[in-house]
Amino acid sequence: MPQVPTPSLNHAPAPPGDVPLRDLARQIRELRDRVLAEVGLVVVGMEGVTHQFLIALLAGGHVLLEGVPGVAKTTLSKTFARVLGTQYQRLQFTPDLLPSDVTGTYIFDRKQNEFVLRRGPIFCQVLLADEVNRAPAKTQSALLEAMQENQVTIEGTTLPLPRPFMVLATQNPVEQEGVYRLPEAQLDRFLLRVEMGYPGRVGEVAMLRLHSRPTAEVSQIFTADQILDLQDRVAEVHGEEGLLDYIVELSEASRTHPDLALGASPRASLCLLKCARARALLDGRHYFTHEDVHAVAPGVLGHRLIVRPETEVEGKRALDVVRDLIQSVPVLTSG
Repeated sequence: MPQVPTPSLNHAPAPPGDVPLRDLARQIRELRDRVLAEVGLVVVGMEGVTHQFLIALLAGGHVLLEGVPGVAKTTLSKTFARVLGTQYQRLQFTPDLLPSDVTGTYIFDRKQNEFVLRRGPIFCQVLLADEVNRAPAKTQSALLEAMQENQVTIEGTTLPLPRPFMVLATQNPVEQEGVYRLPEAQLDRFLLRVEMGYPGRVGEVAMLRLHSRPTAEVSQIFTADQILDLQDRVAEVHGEEGLLDYIVELSEASRTHPDLALGASPRASLCLLKCARARALLDGRHYFTHEDVHAVAPGVLGHRLIVRPETEVEGKRALDVVRDLIQSVPVLTSG
């Protein structure tokens, strides 16, 4: 697979690892604002979605982006990857896509008289899996090992993936023609699920005005090494001991909620903690609070909770249950 050249960085170098976390948080807040501004040059009104992307990036996770066709899911993902300055590949999922089309396979090279590995598009740092639910479960499963272990096994040979590695997967609503529901095991691999709706009248007019002239070129703000350094520092974000109990209380409450057939797993609790820390850092704080947990809970839990069929018929969604959990579970405060 040809290597995608990394553009030269025109900004300040990555903050060193020995920068105090309080100072680093202020730097990251400035980086966040710059990212939002750069993405806004191409995609209008998606600051909230871009912010979710940044949370997933710092937390070292993957994003499932859902919305109807034509709301700029692909454009937003591609622009975000350009801002990161990482190796980027796009893979269009279709019903006839094979797992080897994702991971790659060994082919016989007559010149060398041996089998050589032809790497698939998954060997990159940011993979846009476009319309991932248009492919059957067998092909979707090709992503599982990569998303969880940062590696790929091809015919018994295990190969590491470049770091950082992030999957931005778009999917169409399940009510549409020709789509497959993602299995629960795969949904659980996504750190966040983000819904993209219509931009609204003002936003759509701004979009038309923006695209009435040549599209602006976005600048690279991050490097791969800088991203890895920031991901390592997220675990240092402080939180009171009671916040860990509060996260577990939320998860346990979901497991006994009468409207749910499946509640939050221990992995979901860990994802809540990671995302809350990452959100705090992006806001310029070296500590996280229960408000950070509340803010990330819909994106972390919404795709992991399975609503009972009888409750779903009544029109209640998983996000409604998440709101119920936030309101019903008391916030634990330190004495």
